[in-house]
Amino acid sequence: MTDTIRGIVAYPVTPFSDEGGIDERAFRRVTENLLRSKPAAVAFLGSAGESAYLTEEEWRHGARLGVETVAGRTPVIVGVAELTTAAAVAKARYASEIGANMLMVIPVSYWKLTEAEIFDHYAAIATATDLPIMAYNNPGTSGVDMSPEFLVRLVRELPTVRFIKESSGDLNRMHAIYKLSNGTIPFYNGANHMALEAIAAGAAGWCTAAPNLLDDRPARLFELVQAGDIARARALFYEILPVLRFIVFGGLPTTVKAGLALRGLPAGAPRPPLKPLVEAELRKLAEYLAELKVGPIPA
Repeated sequence: MTDTIRGIVAYPVTPFSDEGGIDERAFRRVTENLLRSKPAAVAFLGSAGESAYLTEEEWRHGARLGVETVAGRTPVIVGVAELTTAAAVAKARYASEIGANMLMVIPVSYWKLTEAEIFDHYAAIATATDLPIMAYNNPGTSGVDMSPEFLVRLVRELPTVRFIKESSGDLNRMHAIYKLSNGTIPFYNGANHMALEAIAAGAAGWCTAAPNLLDDRPARLFELVQAGDIARARALFYEILPVLRFIVFGGLPTTVKAGLALRGLPAGAPRPPLKPLVEAELRKLAEYLAELKVGPIPA
């Protein structure tokens, strides 16, 4: 797959059973629900998917289930976030073997990484597989902050690194990516609260877990902006903004799983040390969804 993905990149949670492992039935229901939301792609094993809390076996199980369930209906992106290059390369190869279409790679740091170290990390992954790579910058969760200049350099110098996901929440960085690349590098917004501005600024897509709870509303927002109908896009954005903010500030696995349960799709509790949503916050989320007339998820 070499074409640019344009639209919503939807992120599922990873459901757990009462016994603690991955709940396959719930996993497939979560994925099918996202496929109904008109995504341009589905990205498994990102932050919402609790990838940092999965064993190696569980990560492989989730990646395989994702590819199998989507079954070619939309591109599948698999997230790779590892401290070591060797572990990241192993996951990239596995994603390729099971038929994923793209990798989303974020470097994770304990010791502060130099740009040379980050570059070599991406270069090793790019050498290990011919899958297209989305370079993912999210300093708030990874401990690594890549500048627009460096991200553009990755795309220019590593042939399979073709896309950029920017989740710092700084719109100026997206403007910089656009300017530095003369608009030739597709970039994606990963910050819910600035989705309207980012799409209007030329983002090729919006990476979000919101479709789990908001169905095709994120896709409609993207389509309205692309059509130049900014007034209707703005109205829709501010209508869904309370949920967009809530799920991020409350932690994606915690809030999205709570919302799915409210919609009749139990996906288990988030894995400790993460905790389920407290009662007062659960009531608030229920009120937001009721105001939007969000209905039950089909069985």
